[in-house]
Amino acid sequence: MSRFVRSSKYRHVFGQPAKKEHCLDNVKLSGSAWDTNVVAVSASYVSVNWNASGGGAFAILPLPSPFHSLSIGFPARLPDVIPLARGHTATVLDTAWSPFDDNVVASAGEDGKVLIWKVDADAFEGWGAEKWVPQDFDPVARIEASPRKVGQVVFHPTASHVLASASGDHTIKLWDLGNTDAPRASLGGHGDTIQSLAFNGTGTLLVSTCRDKKLRLFDPRTGGDAVRITEGHGGIKGARVCWMGDKDNFATTGFNKMSEREVLIWELGGFTSIKKLSLDQSAGVIMPFWSDNNILFLAGKGDGNVRYYEWESDTLHSLSEHKSSEPQRGMCFLPRRALNIGECEIARAYKVHGSTIEPIGFIVPRRARVFSNAEGFQSDIFPPAQSAEPSLTAGEFFSGKTAPAKYVALDSGAVSAGPAPTKTAPAPTPAPAPAPAPVPVSIPASVRAASIPTATPAAAPPSPPAPVFESSPSHKEAARTNGSPSSDGLREENAQLNAELRDARAKIRTLEMQVETMRANAERAAKTLLG
Repeated sequence: MSRFVRSSKYRHVFGQPAKKEHCLDNVKLSGSAWDTNVVAVSASYVSVNWNASGGGAFAILPLPSPFHSLSIGFPARLPDVIPLARGHTATVLDTAWSPFDDNVVASAGEDGKVLIWKVDADAFEGWGAEKWVPQDFDPVARIEASPRKVGQVVFHPTASHVLASASGDHTIKLWDLGNTDAPRASLGGHGDTIQSLAFNGTGTLLVSTCRDKKLRLFDPRTGGDAVRITEGHGGIKGARVCWMGDKDNFATTGFNKMSEREVLIWELGGFTSIKKLSLDQSAGVIMPFWSDNNILFLAGKGDGNVRYYEWESDTLHSLSEHKSSEPQRGMCFLPRRALNIGECEIARAYKVHGSTIEPIGFIVPRRARVFSNAEGFQSDIFPPAQSAEPSLTAGEFFSGKTAPAKYVALDSGAVSAGPAPTKTAPAPTPAPAPAPAPVPVSIPASVRAASIPTATPAAAPPSPPAPVFESSPSHKEAARTNGSPSSDGLREENAQLNAELRDARAKIRTLEMQVETMRANAERAAKTLLG
């Protein structure tokens, strides 16, 4: 055994659960067996699938903290009758909060509908007071997403008002919430139930896991079938996927043929797994969560513990685990821009167990400081977090523009804008078979690369009217200090080079997808000609 211990500033991270009076109790959790996280949070609110009669519903509640109690007048133990978000005619299966508006949430249900909701600031005034009458929430938009159930909804990471939904007809649809008459793109080819989906950091790629044990990579703007397909986990039980921030890697969790739970780390270039980690033989689905501290959190349904690993040098290094005697039904993580940096909190989970929603702060054991100036900020454990400001509009995204996410400095609240949006030609859609003629199937790589057409981008169509729930970006990222760190020329140059490198990688991926599409078209044409 090596006598040396790997150095890591996160090696002693521990989970601090909230006191009982800081949790939300008397939660009536939905009894649906559908595999989702059950709970979701924004920087202000928490949503949880609710056990309600007379149709589907979910609850919207103020966000609890592991460090202090809820606002004055709001009870930790919920009343037996509370306002609910009703609107679905069947069980609610999933909810997701907008990354750019902490008051907007989307819900999906067994009735095949996706509903959009907006929470007013005064929605929780007077809770529990004398003569208080619960007033249910009303949706601000309705989407007829599918004739079958809709199991997952995910917001786009950089474009405002862009939503992806996965339905029981084995398709993923992308919606512009400013015009929901029809989906802007439809992604097909799945052979069975879609189990999970995730965007990459810029939203130019989407990966999905499926019950047919295959992993698929899509260009979400062009629609159609996947541009890449590979074998995933060997077992058919729930497989999950999460993208690892702005890296060209993503993680999947699932089961092998021996029903052992495992984690696979995938590399985008070759679309192959580069790291495998076997966990145990428990039966619960593993929910993966990525933090920009390069930490991967793993929480198993029915488990009481939460494992976490640091990704460094293409290796997963085990850090520790948070142990609890309460098995979790679901879990989600808080956006990093809302963390309590004064308590050295680098991540926060919201765990649903029994009838309780429990916040858990993951803390680096350092002396907590009150940041009265920039010198007190511990920048080594708090990299910039994704901002609440979008980089693109829905119209810009669907017209082919690409831009990296905007990030906010957790000490000063300063938002760093990525490079100006660039126009990129989307991967071509499959063309109809040509007239009978000899078509070469084997095309040298050099010839294929040289034959990629240089598309002249068309003028972007006018953006549709903003949705009725449009609101200005959250101002909770306002400066937390009176000063800001002095600018460092070397860091600025390094950040600029990293941005250029990400842009170059995005262009390379676009070219690779175009080559894959041309190859698929050539093979289909050859099959047509050969009978």
